[in-house]
Amino acid sequence: MEKLYIPQIAKAVEATETFDFKEFVEGLATLTPVQGVMSVRHVGSFLEVSVKASTIMTLTCDRTLVQFNYRLAINNSEMIWLAEPLPESEYPREREVESGDLVESLSPNGYFDPSSWLYEQLILAIPYPKIAPDAPALDLKDQQQGDTPIDKRWSALSSLQLSE
Repeated sequence: MEKLYIPQIAKAVEATETFDFKEFVEGLATLTPVQGVMSVRHVGSFLEVSVKASTIMTLTCDRTLVQFNYRLAINNSEMIWLAEPLPESEYPREREVESGDLVESLSPNGYFDPSSWLYEQLILAIPYPKIAPDAPALDLKDQQQGDTPIDKRWSALSSLQLSE
């Protein structure tokens, strides 16, 4: 996918660029090309980016270490603020940061890279932990006694309990 020049998006019909894609994403090992549709809409002070895509990738189960195929599907959207970055010389030495300040931003006269954004969305959608569908369930119950801790290492702490 080619980078999109942000002022050109604003001049498009309804200030929106929509395109279908079917390609491998660099840096992401998949069995099939990532295919879907992406829409980038210029809304004055921000870009509204949305994507619906899917692919198949091989994951390794964290429980059994067996490889399995996983259908990775996303249906995401994000708003990216358009603001000129401050020159490094104008950064304050200390600054209180609000949680609302922690957003992605691009220069209004710069480029939006759909491949990079798609890569980030796909990486965030990979499940954690990776558990194969046929992996055995974990048995968290203690077989010996109902009141003993699951982890035997905690039994030493029970002798340290203070009397009330």
